[in-house]
Amino acid sequence: MMEMAAFLAVVPSGKEDQPPDWQTFSGLILLLPLTSAICFCMERRAELKELKDPLEIPKVRARRDNLWKEIVAAHLVPGDLVSLKIGNVVPADCIVVEATNLSVDEAVVTGEPLPQNKEVGDHCFWGSTCRNGEAEAVVLSTGSNTFFWHAASLVGREDETANGIQKIIARISSFCLLIIGIYVIADIFVLSSILILLIGGIPITIPNILSVTLATGITTLAQCKAIVTRLVAFEGLAGVSILCFDKTGTLTTNVPTVDRGGIKTYSRFSGEEVVQLAAYASQTENPGAKDAAVLCALEDGKAREGIEVLEFRPFNPVDGRTGVTYREKATGRIKCVTKGMTGIIVELCTRNRTEAFENQLEADVEEAARQGMSVVAIAYENVPGDDFKADSEGSEFVGFLPVFDPRGHT
Repeated sequence: MMEMAAFLAVVPSGKEDQPPDWQTFSGLILLLPLTSAICFCMERRAELKELKDPLEIPKVRARRDNLWKEIVAAHLVPGDLVSLKIGNVVPADCIVVEATNLSVDEAVVTGEPLPQNKEVGDHCFWGSTCRNGEAEAVVLSTGSNTFFWHAASLVGREDETANGIQKIIARISSFCLLIIGIYVIADIFVLSSILILLIGGIPITIPNILSVTLATGITTLAQCKAIVTRLVAFEGLAGVSILCFDKTGTLTTNVPTVDRGGIKTYSRFSGEEVVQLAAYASQTENPGAKDAAVLCALEDGKAREGIEVLEFRPFNPVDGRTGVTYREKATGRIKCVTKGMTGIIVELCTRNRTEAFENQLEADVEEAARQGMSVVAIAYENVPGDDFKADSEGSEFVGFLPVFDPRGHT
Protein backbone atom coordinates (compact mmCIF):
# COMPACT_ATOMS: atom_id res chain seq x y z
CA MET A 1 0.00 0.00 0.00
CA MET A 2 2.75 2.46 0.86
CA GLU A 3 4.51 1.72 -2.43
CA MET A 4 1.35 2.59 -4.38
CA ALA A 5 0.82 5.79 -2.39
CA ALA A 6 4.44 6.84 -3.02
CA PHE A 7 4.04 6.17 -6.74
CA LEU A 8 0.86 8.23 -7.04
CA ALA A 9 2.51 11.10 -5.16
CA VAL A 10 4.93 11.75 -8.04
CA VAL A 11 2.69 10.83 -10.99
CA PRO A 12 1.74 14.01 -12.90
CA SER A 13 -1.86 14.99 -12.15
CA GLY A 14 -2.46 16.93 -15.38
CA LYS A 15 -2.68 20.27 -13.60
CA GLU A 16 0.06 22.89 -13.77
CA ASP A 17 -0.55 24.06 -10.21
CA GLN A 18 -0.14 20.55 -8.80
CA PRO A 19 3.42 19.36 -9.43
CA PRO A 20 4.70 15.99 -8.16
CA ASP A 21 4.67 15.81 -4.35
CA TRP A 22 8.26 14.84 -3.66
CA GLN A 23 7.93 15.46 0.07
CA THR A 24 5.16 12.88 0.41
CA PHE A 25 7.11 10.51 -1.82
CA SER A 26 10.24 10.85 0.33
CA GLY A 27 8.33 10.38 3.57
CA LEU A 28 6.61 7.21 2.39
CA ILE A 29 9.82 5.75 0.96
CA LEU A 30 11.65 6.38 4.24
CA LEU A 31 8.77 4.77 6.15
CA LEU A 32 9.27 1.46 4.33
CA PRO A 33 12.82 0.66 5.53
CA LEU A 34 11.92 2.03 8.97
CA THR A 35 9.14 -0.54 9.33
CA SER A 36 11.38 -3.34 8.09
CA ALA A 37 14.17 -2.27 10.45
CA ILE A 38 11.83 -2.31 13.45
CA CYS A 39 10.64 -5.84 12.64
CA PHE A 40 14.15 -7.13 11.98
CA CYS A 41 15.73 -5.63 15.09
CA MET A 42 13.00 -6.79 17.46
CA GLU A 43 13.01 -10.32 16.05
CA ARG A 44 16.78 -10.52 16.44
CA ARG A 45 16.59 -9.29 20.02
CA ALA A 46 13.77 -11.66 20.91
CA GLU A 47 15.24 -14.75 19.33
CA LEU A 48 17.64 -15.44 22.25
CA LYS A 49 20.10 -17.45 20.28
CA GLU A 50 21.83 -18.69 23.41
CA LEU A 51 18.78 -20.78 24.33
CA LYS A 52 19.20 -22.82 21.16
CA ASP A 53 22.91 -23.39 21.61
CA PRO A 54 23.50 -27.03 22.53
CA LEU A 55 25.27 -28.17 25.65
CA GLU A 56 28.99 -27.64 25.18
CA ILE A 57 31.02 -30.82 25.55
CA PRO A 58 34.66 -29.85 26.14
CA LYS A 59 36.39 -33.20 25.64
CA VAL A 60 35.60 -36.80 24.76
CA ARG A 61 37.57 -40.05 24.62
CA ALA A 62 38.07 -41.09 21.03
CA ARG A 63 40.21 -43.66 19.27
CA ARG A 64 42.53 -42.36 16.58
CA ASP A 65 45.63 -44.00 15.15
CA ASN A 66 44.78 -47.08 17.26
CA LEU A 67 45.20 -45.02 20.43
CA TRP A 68 42.57 -43.81 22.89
CA LYS A 69 42.98 -40.11 23.62
CA GLU A 70 40.96 -37.16 24.84
CA ILE A 71 40.08 -34.68 22.11
CA VAL A 72 37.87 -31.64 21.89
CA ALA A 73 34.35 -32.78 21.03
CA ALA A 74 34.07 -30.12 18.34
CA HIS A 75 36.92 -31.84 16.47
CA LEU A 76 35.03 -35.13 16.04
CA VAL A 77 34.33 -36.23 12.49
CA PRO A 78 32.10 -39.00 11.10
CA GLY A 79 33.83 -42.33 11.48
CA ASP A 80 35.54 -41.59 14.81
CA LEU A 81 35.18 -44.25 17.51
CA VAL A 82 34.18 -42.76 20.89
CA SER A 83 33.88 -44.22 24.38
CA LEU A 84 30.71 -43.66 26.42
CA LYS A 85 30.45 -44.27 30.17
CA ILE A 86 28.11 -43.38 33.02
CA GLY A 87 27.59 -39.62 33.18
CA ASN A 88 29.02 -38.91 29.73
CA VAL A 89 27.08 -36.69 27.37
CA VAL A 90 26.87 -38.14 23.87
CA PRO A 91 29.08 -35.81 21.78
CA ALA A 92 27.51 -36.53 18.38
CA ASP A 93 24.94 -38.72 16.66
CA CYS A 94 26.45 -42.21 16.96
CA ILE A 95 25.70 -45.85 16.30
CA VAL A 96 26.58 -48.33 19.04
CA VAL A 97 29.10 -51.01 18.08
CA GLU A 98 29.78 -52.41 21.57
CA ALA A 99 27.55 -52.09 24.64
CA THR A 100 27.39 -53.39 28.19
CA ASN A 101 24.12 -52.67 30.03
CA LEU A 102 23.88 -49.32 28.29
CA SER A 103 20.93 -47.04 29.04
CA VAL A 104 20.69 -43.49 27.74
CA ASP A 105 18.58 -40.58 29.01
CA GLU A 106 17.16 -38.84 25.92
CA ALA A 107 14.89 -36.40 27.80
CA VAL A 108 16.77 -33.37 26.45
CA VAL A 109 16.36 -34.56 22.85
CA THR A 110 12.99 -36.34 22.77
CA GLY A 111 11.34 -35.44 26.10
CA GLU A 112 11.04 -39.13 27.00
CA PRO A 113 11.46 -39.31 30.80
CA LEU A 114 12.53 -42.97 31.00
CA PRO A 115 16.09 -44.01 30.08
CA GLN A 116 16.27 -46.06 26.91
CA ASN A 117 18.21 -49.32 26.79
CA LYS A 118 20.63 -49.40 23.87
CA GLU A 119 22.02 -52.44 22.11
CA VAL A 120 24.54 -52.90 19.31
CA GLY A 121 23.20 -51.17 16.20
CA ASP A 122 21.05 -48.63 18.07
CA HIS A 123 21.49 -44.88 17.63
CA CYS A 124 22.50 -42.43 20.37
CA PHE A 125 21.69 -38.77 19.79
CA TRP A 126 23.84 -35.74 20.50
CA GLY A 127 22.96 -34.23 23.90
CA SER A 128 21.78 -37.50 25.48
CA THR A 129 23.29 -38.66 28.78
CA CYS A 130 24.56 -42.15 29.64
CA ARG A 131 22.76 -43.28 32.79
CA ASN A 132 24.19 -46.78 33.05
CA GLY A 133 26.73 -49.10 31.50
CA GLU A 134 29.35 -48.31 28.93
CA ALA A 135 29.71 -48.53 25.18
CA GLU A 136 31.76 -47.77 22.14
CA ALA A 137 30.07 -45.98 19.27
CA VAL A 138 30.94 -44.75 15.80
CA VAL A 139 30.20 -41.10 15.01
CA LEU A 140 27.64 -40.68 12.22
CA SER A 141 27.05 -36.93 12.15
CA THR A 142 28.20 -33.83 14.00
CA GLY A 143 27.27 -30.18 14.39
CA SER A 144 24.39 -28.93 12.26
CA ASN A 145 23.88 -32.40 10.74
CA THR A 146 22.75 -33.95 14.03
CA PHE A 147 19.19 -34.73 15.03
CA PHE A 148 19.34 -32.08 17.77
CA TRP A 149 20.23 -29.30 15.36
CA HIS A 150 17.65 -30.48 12.87
CA ALA A 151 14.98 -30.12 15.58
CA ALA A 152 16.33 -26.67 16.51
CA SER A 153 16.18 -25.54 12.88
CA LEU A 154 12.49 -26.47 12.71
CA VAL A 155 11.82 -23.96 15.49
CA GLY A 156 13.11 -21.11 13.34
CA ARG A 157 11.58 -22.18 10.05
CA GLU A 158 9.32 -19.56 8.53
CA ASP A 159 5.67 -20.47 8.22
CA GLU A 160 4.36 -19.34 4.85
CA THR A 161 0.77 -19.54 6.05
CA ALA A 162 -0.62 -16.11 6.89
CA ASN A 163 -1.87 -15.67 10.41
CA GLY A 164 -5.03 -13.94 11.60
CA ILE A 165 -3.73 -10.36 11.73
CA GLN A 166 -2.10 -10.66 8.32
CA LYS A 167 -5.35 -11.90 6.81
CA ILE A 168 -7.37 -9.09 8.37
CA ILE A 169 -4.98 -6.40 7.12
CA ALA A 170 -4.94 -7.96 3.66
CA ARG A 171 -8.75 -7.95 3.51
CA ILE A 172 -9.01 -4.33 4.63
CA SER A 173 -6.40 -3.24 2.10
CA SER A 174 -8.04 -5.21 -0.70
CA PHE A 175 -11.40 -3.64 0.06
CA CYS A 176 -9.93 -0.13 0.02
CA LEU A 177 -8.15 -0.82 -3.25
CA LEU A 178 -11.37 -2.07 -4.76
CA ILE A 179 -13.20 1.13 -3.82
CA ILE A 180 -10.40 3.29 -5.20
CA GLY A 181 -10.38 1.27 -8.42
CA ILE A 182 -14.07 1.89 -8.88
CA TYR A 183 -13.57 5.65 -8.43
CA VAL A 184 -10.70 5.69 -10.90
CA ILE A 185 -12.67 3.85 -13.55
CA ALA A 186 -15.65 6.13 -13.09
CA ASP A 187 -13.33 9.16 -13.28
CA ILE A 188 -15.09 10.70 -10.31
CA PHE A 189 -11.96 12.07 -8.68
CA VAL A 190 -8.86 13.58 -10.14
CA LEU A 191 -5.53 11.94 -9.45
CA SER A 192 -4.63 14.27 -6.59
CA SER A 193 -7.86 13.39 -4.77
CA ILE A 194 -7.11 9.70 -5.23
CA LEU A 195 -3.76 10.17 -3.49
CA ILE A 196 -5.47 11.81 -0.52
CA LEU A 197 -8.00 8.98 -0.38
CA LEU A 198 -5.26 6.36 -0.63
CA ILE A 199 -3.19 7.85 2.19
CA GLY A 200 -6.12 8.65 4.45
CA GLY A 201 -8.44 5.75 3.69
CA ILE A 202 -6.01 2.87 3.71
CA PRO A 203 -4.47 2.23 7.15
CA ILE A 204 -0.86 2.61 6.02
CA THR A 205 0.44 2.92 9.57
CA ILE A 206 -1.12 -0.36 10.71
CA PRO A 207 2.06 -2.39 9.95
CA ASN A 208 4.11 0.05 12.04
CA ILE A 209 1.67 0.03 14.94
CA LEU A 210 1.37 -3.74 14.74
CA SER A 211 5.16 -4.22 14.70
CA VAL A 212 5.73 -1.97 17.72
CA THR A 213 2.89 -3.58 19.69
CA LEU A 214 4.06 -7.13 18.98
CA ALA A 215 7.69 -6.19 19.61
CA THR A 216 6.78 -4.90 23.07
CA GLY A 217 5.07 -8.17 23.98
CA ILE A 218 7.82 -10.31 22.50
CA THR A 219 10.48 -8.38 24.41
CA THR A 220 8.67 -9.33 27.61
CA LEU A 221 8.68 -12.99 26.55
CA ALA A 222 12.37 -12.78 25.67
CA GLN A 223 13.15 -11.49 29.16
CA CYS A 224 11.53 -14.69 30.45
CA LYS A 225 13.96 -16.71 28.24
CA ALA A 226 11.36 -17.69 25.65
CA ILE A 227 12.52 -18.47 22.13
CA VAL A 228 10.66 -16.22 19.67
CA THR A 229 11.45 -16.69 15.99
CA ARG A 230 9.28 -13.95 14.43
CA LEU A 231 6.90 -11.19 15.48
CA VAL A 232 3.70 -12.71 14.14
CA ALA A 233 4.24 -15.77 16.36
CA PHE A 234 3.10 -13.65 19.30
CA GLU A 235 -0.33 -13.18 17.71
CA GLY A 236 -0.59 -16.94 17.21
CA LEU A 237 0.23 -17.55 20.86
CA ALA A 238 -2.46 -15.06 21.91
CA GLY A 239 -5.06 -17.18 20.12
CA VAL A 240 -4.16 -20.39 21.97
CA SER A 241 -6.83 -21.60 24.38
CA ILE A 242 -5.44 -25.06 25.23
CA LEU A 243 -1.73 -25.87 25.09
CA CYS A 244 -0.58 -29.49 25.42
CA PHE A 245 3.12 -30.27 25.75
CA ASP A 246 5.53 -32.64 27.43
CA LYS A 247 7.02 -30.95 30.50
CA THR A 248 9.19 -33.82 31.76
CA GLY A 249 12.85 -33.05 31.32
CA THR A 250 12.10 -29.72 29.64
CA LEU A 251 10.19 -27.51 32.06
CA THR A 252 11.11 -29.85 34.92
CA THR A 253 14.38 -31.42 36.07
CA ASN A 254 13.22 -35.03 35.51
CA VAL A 255 14.32 -35.81 39.08
CA PRO A 256 10.99 -36.69 40.77
CA THR A 257 10.63 -36.86 44.54
CA VAL A 258 7.99 -38.56 46.68
CA ASP A 259 6.05 -36.12 48.86
CA ARG A 260 5.85 -38.16 52.05
CA GLY A 261 3.46 -35.68 53.64
CA GLY A 262 0.89 -36.22 50.90
CA ILE A 263 0.77 -40.05 50.94
CA LYS A 264 -2.83 -41.32 50.95
CA THR A 265 -3.90 -44.69 52.38
CA TYR A 266 -7.22 -46.48 51.94
CA SER A 267 -6.73 -49.69 53.93
CA ARG A 268 -5.07 -51.05 57.06
CA PHE A 269 -1.59 -50.15 55.82
CA SER A 270 0.21 -47.09 57.12
CA GLY A 271 1.94 -44.54 54.92
CA GLU A 272 5.36 -46.06 55.63
CA GLU A 273 4.07 -49.52 54.70
CA VAL A 274 2.64 -48.17 51.44
CA VAL A 275 6.08 -46.79 50.56
CA GLN A 276 7.62 -50.18 51.39
CA LEU A 277 5.13 -52.01 49.15
CA ALA A 278 5.83 -49.56 46.34
CA ALA A 279 9.56 -50.26 46.76
CA TYR A 280 8.91 -53.99 46.40
CA ALA A 281 7.38 -53.30 42.97
CA SER A 282 10.21 -51.00 41.87
CA GLN A 283 13.20 -51.81 39.71
CA THR A 284 16.23 -51.84 42.00
CA GLU A 285 18.84 -52.20 39.25
CA ASN A 286 18.98 -49.31 36.78
CA PRO A 287 15.73 -47.81 38.13
CA GLY A 288 13.72 -45.31 36.16
CA ALA A 289 13.02 -41.81 37.43
CA LYS A 290 9.90 -42.70 39.46
CA ASP A 291 11.32 -45.99 40.74
CA ALA A 292 14.38 -44.09 41.92
CA ALA A 293 12.12 -41.61 43.72
CA VAL A 294 10.34 -44.46 45.53
CA LEU A 295 13.63 -46.10 46.52
CA CYS A 296 15.02 -42.81 47.79
CA ALA A 297 11.99 -42.49 50.06
CA LEU A 298 13.21 -45.57 51.96
CA GLU A 299 16.26 -46.10 54.10
CA ASP A 300 19.25 -47.60 52.29
CA GLY A 301 19.14 -51.37 51.90
CA LYS A 302 15.47 -51.85 52.72
CA ALA A 303 13.99 -52.01 49.22
CA ARG A 304 13.77 -55.82 49.21
CA GLU A 305 14.56 -56.58 52.84
CA GLY A 306 12.71 -59.58 54.30
CA ILE A 307 11.31 -60.94 51.02
CA GLU A 308 12.25 -63.40 48.29
CA VAL A 309 11.28 -62.20 44.83
CA LEU A 310 9.53 -64.96 42.87
CA GLU A 311 8.54 -62.97 39.81
CA PHE A 312 9.09 -59.37 38.78
CA ARG A 313 7.06 -57.80 35.97
CA PRO A 314 8.81 -54.66 34.63
CA PHE A 315 6.90 -51.60 33.52
CA ASN A 316 4.99 -51.96 30.28
CA PRO A 317 3.70 -48.73 28.66
CA VAL A 318 0.75 -50.65 27.21
CA ASP A 319 -0.38 -52.06 30.57
CA GLY A 320 0.70 -48.96 32.48
CA ARG A 321 1.86 -50.89 35.54
CA THR A 322 4.62 -52.96 37.09
CA GLY A 323 4.33 -55.75 39.62
CA VAL A 324 6.16 -58.19 41.85
CA THR A 325 5.25 -61.53 43.41
CA TYR A 326 7.28 -62.37 46.49
CA ARG A 327 7.47 -64.66 49.51
CA GLU A 328 7.77 -63.24 53.01
CA LYS A 329 10.79 -64.86 54.65
CA ALA A 330 9.28 -64.59 58.12
CA THR A 331 5.91 -66.25 57.36
CA GLY A 332 6.47 -68.04 54.06
CA ARG A 333 3.31 -66.46 52.63
CA ILE A 334 3.17 -65.35 49.01
CA LYS A 335 2.09 -61.79 48.27
CA CYS A 336 1.70 -59.71 45.14
CA VAL A 337 2.08 -55.94 44.73
CA THR A 338 1.17 -53.96 41.62
CA LYS A 339 2.17 -50.34 41.04
CA GLY A 340 1.11 -47.98 38.25
CA MET A 341 -1.38 -45.39 37.02
CA THR A 342 -4.42 -44.83 39.21
CA GLY A 343 -7.10 -45.69 36.66
CA ILE A 344 -5.43 -48.98 35.76
CA ILE A 345 -4.76 -50.02 39.36
CA VAL A 346 -8.34 -49.26 40.41
CA GLU A 347 -9.66 -51.59 37.71
CA LEU A 348 -7.59 -54.43 39.20
CA CYS A 349 -9.00 -53.96 42.71
CA THR A 350 -12.15 -55.83 43.80
CA ARG A 351 -11.93 -56.09 47.59
CA ASN A 352 -12.35 -52.51 48.79
CA ARG A 353 -13.78 -50.87 45.70
CA THR A 354 -16.93 -48.95 46.62
CA GLU A 355 -18.58 -45.83 45.26
CA ALA A 356 -17.54 -43.83 48.31
CA PHE A 357 -13.95 -45.02 47.92
CA GLU A 358 -13.85 -44.09 44.22
CA ASN A 359 -15.25 -40.61 44.92
CA GLN A 360 -12.68 -40.00 47.65
CA LEU A 361 -9.86 -41.31 45.47
CA GLU A 362 -10.89 -39.08 42.58
CA ALA A 363 -10.94 -36.04 44.85
CA ASP A 364 -7.51 -36.87 46.29
CA VAL A 365 -5.96 -37.38 42.85
CA GLU A 366 -7.42 -34.08 41.60
CA GLU A 367 -6.02 -32.29 44.64
CA ALA A 368 -2.57 -33.74 43.94
CA ALA A 369 -2.86 -32.66 40.30
CA ARG A 370 -3.72 -29.09 41.34
CA GLN A 371 -0.46 -29.04 43.28
CA GLY A 372 1.46 -30.14 40.19
CA MET A 373 1.99 -33.74 41.29
CA SER A 374 1.48 -37.08 39.61
CA VAL A 375 0.51 -40.14 41.64
CA VAL A 376 1.72 -43.74 41.81
CA ALA A 377 -1.05 -46.09 42.90
CA ILE A 378 -0.39 -49.37 44.75
CA ALA A 379 -2.50 -52.53 44.95
CA TYR A 380 -1.89 -55.51 47.27
CA GLU A 381 -3.12 -59.10 47.24
CA ASN A 382 -2.58 -62.46 48.97
CA VAL A 383 -1.78 -65.55 46.90
CA PRO A 384 -3.11 -68.74 48.54
CA GLY A 385 -1.02 -71.89 48.73
CA ASP A 386 2.54 -72.30 47.55
CA ASP A 387 2.01 -71.71 43.83
CA PHE A 388 2.74 -68.07 43.11
CA LYS A 389 0.97 -68.35 39.73
CA ALA A 390 -2.30 -69.47 41.31
CA ASP A 391 -5.37 -67.22 41.34
CA SER A 392 -5.31 -64.70 44.16
CA GLU A 393 -8.01 -63.68 46.62
CA GLY A 394 -8.46 -60.34 44.88
CA SER A 395 -6.54 -57.09 45.04
CA GLU A 396 -7.18 -54.17 47.34
CA PHE A 397 -6.21 -50.55 46.74
CA VAL A 398 -3.86 -49.62 49.57
CA GLY A 399 -2.91 -46.05 48.64
CA PHE A 400 -0.90 -43.80 46.37
CA LEU A 401 2.33 -41.83 46.49
CA PRO A 402 2.29 -38.22 45.23
CA VAL A 403 5.37 -37.55 43.11
CA PHE A 404 6.68 -34.03 42.50
CA ASP A 405 9.08 -33.17 39.68
CA PRO A 406 10.80 -29.85 40.52
CA ARG A 407 10.79 -27.07 37.96
CA GLY A 408 13.97 -26.64 35.96
CA HIS A 409 16.27 -23.68 36.48
CA THR A 410 15.55 -22.33 32.99
